[in-house]
Amino acid sequence: MKTKLVKAYGTQSPEADLKEVQIDRREVLSKDVEIDILYCGVCHSDLHFARNDWGMTQYPVVPGHEIVGKVTKVGSAVSKHKVGDIVAVGCLVDSCRTCSSCKNDLEQYCPEWVGTYGGFDKHLQTNTHGGYSEAIVVDEDFVLQVPNHLDLAGVAPVLCAGITTWSPLRYWNVNKDSKVAVVGLGGLGHMAIKLAHALGAHVTLFSRSTNKIEDAKALGAHEVVISTDQSQMEKAMGQFDLILDTVPYEHDFNPYIATLKTNGTLVVLGYLGPLDPPLVTVPMIMGRKSIAGSLIGGIAETQELLDFCGKHNITSDIEVVNIQDINTAYERMLKSDVKYRFVIDMKSLKN
Repeated sequence: MKTKLVKAYGTQSPEADLKEVQIDRREVLSKDVEIDILYCGVCHSDLHFARNDWGMTQYPVVPGHEIVGKVTKVGSAVSKHKVGDIVAVGCLVDSCRTCSSCKNDLEQYCPEWVGTYGGFDKHLQTNTHGGYSEAIVVDEDFVLQVPNHLDLAGVAPVLCAGITTWSPLRYWNVNKDSKVAVVGLGGLGHMAIKLAHALGAHVTLFSRSTNKIEDAKALGAHEVVISTDQSQMEKAMGQFDLILDTVPYEHDFNPYIATLKTNGTLVVLGYLGPLDPPLVTVPMIMGRKSIAGSLIGGIAETQELLDFCGKHNITSDIEVVNIQDINTAYERMLKSDVKYRFVIDMKSLKN
C-alpha cells in the first residue's frame, strides 16, 4: 500500500517526553477522507496512554482523538464529504460494522472498535496514530461535519469531553423537567454543565471547594453543593434524577448516591478501576437507585451533538498551546492547571 510521511508528536516509551517524529499515513482509498489537521484537543486519556498508565500501550504512540481539520482529498466513492469541508474525527476511526452495537449506532461498544490512536490499522497492519500530527486519513463513515460558525479550536474537545457527557444526558432523556448534578469541574464537568443547561435541566455542581462556585454558575449551573459540607449534602438528599461523575481518580461514590431520587442514576464517566471505599448497596435497594457507566458515543450521536452545539453556540473553554509545549501541558493537566481543556494549534507543527 502506498503511504506518505507526515510530521507528528509521539513517544517511544512511558518515561520519555513526546517529541517530533515522522509517521506513515496511507494514501487515500476509495472511501477515505484526507484531513489537514487544524486543531487537536488534549485529553487526560492522551497522557494516560502515552505513559502506559493502563498497561496496554504499544509504542510508538502518537496521541490525539479530538481532531478538527479541513478536507484536502477524498476517495472516488466518498459521498458524505468534499474537499474544503471543515470536519472532525473523535475517538473512533473504524469498527466491525456488523455487530448489534454497530447496527444500533453504538460503535463505541463494538468489541472490534478501532481507536484513533492505539488501535489496529487493518490497512497498514500497524497501530493507528492520532491527531498530534499534520494530517490524518479516515474512512468517511467516521468523519463528522462541523458547523462552520463555531470557534474551531473550541470544537475540538467536544469530540471527547463533549460526547462523553452528551451520551448519558441523551440516554437518560434529560429535559426541562430533569434535575442533573455534576461531580467535578474539569474538562468533562464543564461540558456536562453547558450541555445539561442547554437541554433545559436544573443543573447543580458538586464541588469540594467554594472557589468553583462563580465559575460553575457562569457555565450554566443553577447552584453549587459543597460536598465537604455535611449540612449541604444532607439538604441535597433525594434531589437528583441523574448525576454525572466526572472525577478521574478514586473517590467515595456513596455520599452522592444518597442525593439521588427514587429511580435515579449515578453515571461514572471519569474513573476506571476498583472502588474504595466499597459501594454500600442499602440506599440503592431502598430507592431503586442505580450506578452505571458510559463511554463516549457513537458516530450518529456525536454528529447530533455537533449539530446541537451549532444551534446553541456551545464550545469548550480552552487554552490554545503549541505542540512544542505539549509536555508542559501534560504536567499542568495533572495539576488541574487549565480551564478547562488544552487544544493544540497544529500550525505550530507545520511551521
